Amino acid sequence: MKNEQLRKHLKKTLRSRFRYWHLRSSIGKAGDNIYVDKNVEIQRYPRNVSIGSDAVLKEGARICACNETAEILIGKNTTVGFHTFIFSSEHISIGDNCLIAPFVYVVDSDHTIDVGTLINQQANSTKPIKIGNDVWLGTGCKILKGVTIGNGAVVAAGAVVTSDIGPNEIFGGIPAKKISERN
Repeated sequence: MKNEQLRKHLKKTLRSRFRYWHLRSSIGKAGDNIYVDKNVEIQRYPRNVSIGSDAVLKEGARICACNETAEILIGKNTTVGFHTFIFSSEHISIGDNCLIAPFVYVVDSDHTIDVGTLINQQANSTKPIKIGNDVWLGTGCKILKGVTIGNGAVVAAGAVVTSDIGPNEIFGGIPAKKISERN
């Protein structure tokens, strides 16, 4: 089932159709009827990005496969909110029917911090991220490397997720901890 409230307010203009056509020609796989708002960027290795049918990419979203082997998979009917960043150095998969609110940050890597080596010369440390189906990521939350989020889970606004979240669990806080479950 589609989020009709969101979709009925999308302006399908000639420009948005052109942005969709451009997206289809530049990424690895693009489903049908993807809405691409202005100022959306698929960066570095766009051929390593796949986006399912009926997805919505809101204004200012940045989706970046950071190297030639990094992958990003976004499921069908998933909405990526305003100014959300999804940056992969290894693998990020986001399921179907997810809602990603504005200003969310999903990144599957960080840098090591060994003493004796300059910070800007530290190695990149990666672990894949898997986000299930029917997940809601609240405004401004951060999903860090190695995290798996189960189907139906909810992440509260501003949470920093550093550990796995089970199906239908609701997590919040810094670092995020289980606060409830969906009924």
